[in-house]
Amino acid sequence: MKALCNLLVTIVCALQSCTAPAPEITELRPEKQLKQIRDKDQEQSVVFIAGFDEGNSTYYANAKSYFTDRGMQVIEGQESLEEIIKWLGEHHNYKRYGAIHIVSHSNPWRGISLKAKKNGARITLDKLKELKETVPLPMLDSFVKGDTKIIFHACGLGENQALLKELQTVFTVDEIPQLYASRYFTVFGGKYAGHYLAKPYYGYYPTAESSGPLALAQEMKQRYPTISMDWMNALKTKGETQPGGVYTYKFNIPVSWEFDLDAITAMPNLDTKEAIMDWIVQDEAIATALFELGIPVEKYRWRTKLQDNKLLVKGKTTVLCVLEPLMDPNDRTEYQKLTLEDTSLYQHL
Repeated sequence: MKALCNLLVTIVCALQSCTAPAPEITELRPEKQLKQIRDKDQEQSVVFIAGFDEGNSTYYANAKSYFTDRGMQVIEGQESLEEIIKWLGEHHNYKRYGAIHIVSHSNPWRGISLKAKKNGARITLDKLKELKETVPLPMLDSFVKGDTKIIFHACGLGENQALLKELQTVFTVDEIPQLYASRYFTVFGGKYAGHYLAKPYYGYYPTAESSGPLALAQEMKQRYPTISMDWMNALKTKGETQPGGVYTYKFNIPVSWEFDLDAITAMPNLDTKEAIMDWIVQDEAIATALFELGIPVEKYRWRTKLQDNKLLVKGKTTVLCVLEPLMDPNDRTEYQKLTLEDTSLYQHL
């Protein structure tokens, strides 16, 4: 009987072991997942095309093709810093960011075209400070680290140290990431290279009132007396004709102000452009704005218009941008290699 009982107990235990549920497999707890992010194998990179082309411009399309051809993850439609930060926090997939590329238009007069917030204004120091106060950044704490590289592909942005430092703090929560931007013009989709940097030289004239190529070439020579260049040929060359060849493109910068006629004690006589300029420079707000742009008042085409009870003052200048591609010092037939650690090419914070 004892032997029979032992046999029954053995059979019951065997049946229980066959029907017992498999041990539950639980996912890693978030804190364990976050620890894995520090592993270099969990690193990822992403490129934001933070704008769209207008008119004949192909800057953003060329940048997209360049990074796509290199197998990088390219994101479009996130055209503000607020959207970029949110996207990074929502799409990390528990992988730390090794490099974050941000492609945006920029120039020395209007700054970077990247917006601070969706449907908002262009980035300024004040807008960035406001952004940090209103947009929470908790998700970036574990995915943007001290060795994360944030690279801005924006013409001349490296000249603006104050703005770069503020941009760096926007991405900083626990550790300060590395930030890069160049002083030079950023070119994508070149005829002889997919991506290169170029040194810019600037000239100006009132839009539609050019003094002619000879006079413009003389002005460029006076503006840059230490630069040995055939300015006449450079201004006449509208695109790349050979590797490293100098060429020119132009664009317009408009400015405008509106005045309430009730606030004007004596209506000025603005029949000539000289009279308009004389009146403009007497206005402190306008004079300050023009001074910050750094373009002489006589280089604008000025117009005034009375509309309802308003006086509209508009100006427009054409910028001549002569680009000299940066070439390899040891081989002038090759474009200079773009190395982020090269401090002659990139500002590094």
